[in-house]
Amino acid sequence: MATIKIKQIRSKIGCPKNQKATLAALGLKKINSVVEHEDTPSILGMVEVVKHLVSVEK
Repeated sequence: MATIKIKQIRSKIGCPKNQKATLAALGLKKINSVVEHEDTPSILGMVEVVKHLVSVEK
């Protein structure tokens, strides 16, 4: 499968607990941190929850 790069571009301060937990599950801890994940439906669903905090490259 293809991989995607996910970069955190906004702070999680003031976000609901579920969005903070989603960022942690993706492996994002700080602004400008980048992680690579497989392009699976579960990962894409997690990205959809925090789409206003991250940017995605294919």
